[in-house]
Amino acid sequence: MKICDIATAGSENPSDAFVTLTPNSETGIKIVLTGKPVILKQFGDLMKSVIEETVNKMGLEDVIVEVKDNSALDYVIRARVIAAAKRATKERR
Repeated sequence: MKICDIATAGSENPSDAFVTLTPNSETGIKIVLTGKPVILKQFGDLMKSVIEETVNKMGLEDVIVEVKDNSALDYVIRARVIAAAKRATKERR
């Protein structure tokens, strides 16, 4: 499923993440992580796998996922990606 609009979820508060989903004019999923370098070095691969798994479970295609991490745990990142995906696809379950 392709997203219709740019959508965001989350905040820039500690232990949270700010997620932005944007339609990708190219084919595929692109993940852009920003945050504290020490955190990204240690947990960046795990965060990317959580994001990719969530995007795939939601059935999204051709999307850019930008995540500004503020030491969020994996379940927070997953929830923020799901919320942004539902907003971007106009799904309101």
